[in-house]
Amino acid sequence: MNKQNYNVVGVMSGTSLDGVDLAHIIFSISDGKWKYEILESETIPYTNQWVNRLKIAVDFSEEELLQLNNDYTEVLGEIITNFIQKFNLKNLDAVCSHGHTILHQPQNGFTLQIGNLPEIAKIVNQKIICDFRVQDVQLGGQGAPLVPIGDRILFSEFDYCLNLGGFSNVSFEENGKRIAFDISPVNTVLNFYANTIGLQYDNKGTIAKSGITSEDLLAELNALDFYQKKYPKSLGFEFVKTIVLPIIEKYELSIEDKLRTFTEHIAFQIANALPLKNGKLLITGGGAYNDFLIAQMKNYLPEMQIVIPNAKTIEFKEALIFALLGVLKLRNEINVLSSVTGSKQDHCSGVLFDS
Repeated sequence: MNKQNYNVVGVMSGTSLDGVDLAHIIFSISDGKWKYEILESETIPYTNQWVNRLKIAVDFSEEELLQLNNDYTEVLGEIITNFIQKFNLKNLDAVCSHGHTILHQPQNGFTLQIGNLPEIAKIVNQKIICDFRVQDVQLGGQGAPLVPIGDRILFSEFDYCLNLGGFSNVSFEENGKRIAFDISPVNTVLNFYANTIGLQYDNKGTIAKSGITSEDLLAELNALDFYQKKYPKSLGFEFVKTIVLPIIEKYELSIEDKLRTFTEHIAFQIANALPLKNGKLLITGGGAYNDFLIAQMKNYLPEMQIVIPNAKTIEFKEALIFALLGVLKLRNEINVLSSVTGSKQDHCSGVLFDS
């Protein structure tokens, strides 16, 4: 008999390398309807050493990746333990952790999220549910995005759920099926250029706003093959490193102009990706604070009602939904949709480690 209330921690580390998001969440289900409350939450930033190590890990050898996975599992375990102790959390049903994506190559049947080794359960001394992507790739899916089932269950009043993180991704209902896919890079590129002038990010998009759009660069970015592909489709940092940044670097532009042009590119691709240009659009992720990006999106989507929720939902929606995926795993219920990932079937993904 499944429970009606769950007391869990959701843990997420995104490709934008902001840090580890942790959220203490209470879920309840009544008459098939789920409700949630985000209680304590925080983002633990990575040290500069860890940011640099995670940035270059895409080029690591197999041996280096094994060492990285071991080290990261220890660090992540400590971060989770500190969170539990800091807020004196008791009687947790599970800690549901995404880990950190290093390699994502579903076309080669491979995806790697570090921090999902069995040792993490011993470090944290809690039941851990993690490694949500691997099974889907083994079933022929993209292993991403996984958040859409949470959009369907928790945010059904919106026509579109858009996340603006390291990459943009969207989910919506189409002909009775949940559809979702990655749209374009966002903070992986914007933060890269902000970093080159000593900033962590372009606050509210003010630097981008001061630049001038390069129509030639914009046209070349918009012509990339990925944008012509049908969904399901997903992106990894390799796409940014090997394709996007080399294109931008061909142009002798100021940082302001690069940021301006790429922001325009993001807004154009988002508008282009939505089948209907009206309705209610929920925006979460760090990009929701980029006022200039949101303004450019409104230019392309004048009939769309854009909703930016409270700060906890903006910042911790992915941690919230991976917590939900973990709860669905505990209940042995479907938590990955084949309509989204392209896998052979809907399935219940994740690995469970007892402390």
